[in-house]
Amino acid sequence: MCPNNHGNEASQDSNKPINILTGIDYWLDNLMCNVPELVMCFHVNGIVQKYEMIKTEDIPHLENSTFSTRVVKDIAQNILSFLKSNCTKEGHTYWLFKASGSDIVKLYDLTTLCEEAEEEKCQNPFTLPVAVLLYKVASNLMLKASQNRKHYGKIRTLLLNCLKLLDPEKHPQIIASAYYMLSELFQLDELPDEDGGESLRASGFEDSYSDEDREEEEGEDDDLTEDGEEIGSYSSCSRPQNDSKAVAVIRSVGELSVPEKYKSTHQIKPSCAFPVSQDKEERCRHVLSYVLKGLKEVDGSIKKESDLPSADPNTPIPLKYEDGGANGASEKGISLLLERAGSRQVDQNNPTRSGMIPGSWQHRMKLQLFLKASKAYYVLSDAATNLLKYGRALRYIKLSLQCYDAYCSVSEMLHPHVLEFHSQCLSLCGDIQLMLAQNASNRAAYLEEYSYQTIEDQEILHSLHRESSCQDFSMATDLAMDPEYQLFVSSRCYEAAHELLISEVLKDQSSNQLSQLLKRLGNIRNEMGVYYMNQAAAMQTEKQVKKSVSAAEQDLWRKSFSLFEKGMKDFETIRDITNTALLLCNTGRLMRICAQAHCPVSADESRGEFSPDEALYYNKSIDYYLQALRALGSRKSHSAVWDSVNWELSTTYFTLATLLQDYAPLSRKAQEQIEREVTDAMMKSLKYCDLQTESPRQPLYQYRAATIHHRLASMYHSCFRNQVGDEHMRKQHRSLAELHYSKAVSLFLSLKDAPCELLRTLLERVAFAEFTMAGQSSSVAKLKSLIGAIEIMSETRYAFQLIHKELLEQQAEQTEPSAAESAHSPDRASDSTSGLDLQEVLKLIGVFEPSFSFLLLQVIKLMTTTKRKPSNKDEGMLKNYKLVYSKLLRAEKDAPLLCRVELYIELLQQLTP
Repeated sequence: MCPNNHGNEASQDSNKPINILTGIDYWLDNLMCNVPELVMCFHVNGIVQKYEMIKTEDIPHLENSTFSTRVVKDIAQNILSFLKSNCTKEGHTYWLFKASGSDIVKLYDLTTLCEEAEEEKCQNPFTLPVAVLLYKVASNLMLKASQNRKHYGKIRTLLLNCLKLLDPEKHPQIIASAYYMLSELFQLDELPDEDGGESLRASGFEDSYSDEDREEEEGEDDDLTEDGEEIGSYSSCSRPQNDSKAVAVIRSVGELSVPEKYKSTHQIKPSCAFPVSQDKEERCRHVLSYVLKGLKEVDGSIKKESDLPSADPNTPIPLKYEDGGANGASEKGISLLLERAGSRQVDQNNPTRSGMIPGSWQHRMKLQLFLKASKAYYVLSDAATNLLKYGRALRYIKLSLQCYDAYCSVSEMLHPHVLEFHSQCLSLCGDIQLMLAQNASNRAAYLEEYSYQTIEDQEILHSLHRESSCQDFSMATDLAMDPEYQLFVSSRCYEAAHELLISEVLKDQSSNQLSQLLKRLGNIRNEMGVYYMNQAAAMQTEKQVKKSVSAAEQDLWRKSFSLFEKGMKDFETIRDITNTALLLCNTGRLMRICAQAHCPVSADESRGEFSPDEALYYNKSIDYYLQALRALGSRKSHSAVWDSVNWELSTTYFTLATLLQDYAPLSRKAQEQIEREVTDAMMKSLKYCDLQTESPRQPLYQYRAATIHHRLASMYHSCFRNQVGDEHMRKQHRSLAELHYSKAVSLFLSLKDAPCELLRTLLERVAFAEFTMAGQSSSVAKLKSLIGAIEIMSETRYAFQLIHKELLEQQAEQTEPSAAESAHSPDRASDSTSGLDLQEVLKLIGVFEPSFSFLLLQVIKLMTTTKRKPSNKDEGMLKNYKLVYSKLLRAEKDAPLLCRVELYIELLQQLTP
């Protein structure tokens, strides 16, 4: 097609009508060349069919090519007017840009973007300006904090395209900043303010927008740079000035025929999806990948490379173990950090270890990248901790602290947000070391996880070592084999984090974080206190001969007690009454261990009298348990803890009373005083036996209460036997003995796993009845006492039934293994799951048989020799007693235990009315 004075010529397939875009093209061509007509040449497969003359003014009305000339003229006039008003600098190159799928046209001045850049031969003059433009648009979008997530896809696309255009050798500053911004796109939500109070732009490309430029941006979605303007379409040239931002929204070319369709005051942007991974580790790995690329660009731009110590990036850098003790590396590191937190003068001309000048773009960028890497490793460590991968978690927190160490080595001062983040790192490190100490059985797996390193991690470490040795926190991140040392390290980490949070810089911030940290401090001090307490208990158990308390034991007690006290203060500070009560309970247990250690032993290694030191420590233990109950207030506050303290208090009173009763200090106290103290302690122990509340401990409480009643009954029984002269006291002791025997039997009957205790109590009660009968002179009274004793004896049937059941279970267990298995395990029979003590059963039967025989013989004698005529009932009873007595005498003494128990059950059954 060529222009002439008469018309333009166009070729068109006869089978295909022209579309709207072709029509506009022809119309504008004729209009600009002032050609009145268009000649259309129609053909089929290249063979001309006909010609048709179309006037220029008729082109907008052709079939399938209808459009409004006014709309097109308005748009063209708008664009030309826009270009005329903005393309004002002579010699400048401008870029009129319309993105694919977008309805917005933008104008960029490419010359001003790179005024200082040197032109190079054989280089596309627009490469650098376009790259810088992409960087600036992405940078401005990053500054819109409220819309970051909305623009992430667009920012990522802009930055990746920017990186494709730039030469790393010539533009490391822009490239490093772009990589940092890419790392910022992957949000690490678990952390505080990502930039630590420092502007993103402070370390990026220096030729960027000023604050005034950003304030000029209008509208929530306006993302132009200072070098670009938007073009709007107007319905008429007389549109008011405040409509100059109108944007043409034309969803289809067909809408060009309707002017109203393109009138709009909002803009449509192409969507750029940002690939957001739900996997936390994958997000962090993306961050670290971009951080590493950024660090490589910065390191490559530093000139003094030849002066640096050589290091192989493929060789992991081991951490040296340094036992700093109480004044170790952690404390030194914290004091240094607190010093850096304040403002101080730095020699801006003194280069860092790698040769960086403080204040340079490399310096600012490294600060950002080091801190970003530290936060990414922190999140990885936290995620690994939640997955119970403690070896991996320790490796990641080690890398996080190494990044932080490098950050501190080049930082002029530390922002409060940075210090707060560091306290989180130390706190997490403390958590990990505590978990490692508590899970020592998996140490081999944790060591394997800890030793693994990716190439990416090694390369980041290589970059870190250009600025720092990264050893300040090696104590905190060492994987030790000793649980005690791990607990010590955990405690030091928490203490260091606590020091940071209460420092002048942070004391007015993070009250919630401080509360959580105090809870961790209280917990680790409790753990360490329990550890030393158990060590002392183990040392006491391992003693073959009971000697005086060793200095090592006392040292362990002091350590444990001091840690419990500190832990209680931590929990009291945050008003955590539950944990305060638990630590009071543990302190009470420590006092009991101290009491056990002061147990006196005589020359023949037998247990001596209950000593004053034992009494002192048991009373201290009781005081701590009572404090714990007072701290809780009531069972409603925390039922589990309340029940635990209640049980321990009851146990302590019971132990105290038992030792007083069994090893009475008769050389120091009168018998009556000891009996009063035993009764008082037993009744207090009984007071804290919760028999009403249904809980897993209820059977234990029942057994404890039954034992207490049995012991009190035995004590009053003994007093009754030994009391001479004071008849009132004898009656009182007799009454109390009968009362406690009755309660003990009732409680033992409610249990199904204490047949020996029930049998022993009943036999003692029978003996008590026999002793009472011996003091009686009347035959009638004696007969009544004997029949009462036989009735008590008949109650032993239930105990024998329980014993019989357990004997059958033992027998079944012994016959289950095959002959081959028995040959391989000859001790199988003795390894029974039954809790029955056969020796105790035989001993009790040795008491039962003669006592039973004696009662039957005595009652038969009395009933036979009685003067009054016996009733039919008495005759029947006498006959039954004789029959039972006869069977008991004829019983084989060498019969198996099971057969003897079955006989006793049969005979006792005959006596039951």
